[in-house]
Amino acid sequence: MEKNKDDDYGEEEDSEYVLLDLEAVRGQIDIPPNAPYTLSGLDTMNPILIIDKKVKLIGEYEETIGTCFVFSEDEASPVVHEETGPSEANLFSGKYIIDPNQAPRKQVKPVARLQKILKFRLLLDEDVQVETNSQNNSIL
Repeated sequence: MEKNKDDDYGEEEDSEYVLLDLEAVRGQIDIPPNAPYTLSGLDTMNPILIIDKKVKLIGEYEETIGTCFVFSEDEASPVVHEETGPSEANLFSGKYIIDPNQAPRKQVKPVARLQKILKFRLLLDEDVQVETNSQNNSIL
């Protein structure tokens, strides 16, 4: 009798992560930080991304070669050294010292694994016509 993998590890959540790649439009448009956006049609071949109710982008899925990992980056706390020892010259015994010349550190944590990349480009008028025609053909 085979055991279900979910029994050993609890229920697995069925989530799929997708990387939104905006490299193709970099330099063509200005995307303000924290701009509101709408992403629609994720279950279609060409999802639409509308940024700040002004810029319309059309996407196309690409399978990754292997697995891509996504990480978050946070500021790590500086390394703190405790001065110890019975030396008479040790004026800071029992004190904690942070090196002022220490470079800022980053701490990275894995967030997700993904198998798909969604590459976006500017939505052109002919893209709208092609999408309309493909929707009409699927209705027939």
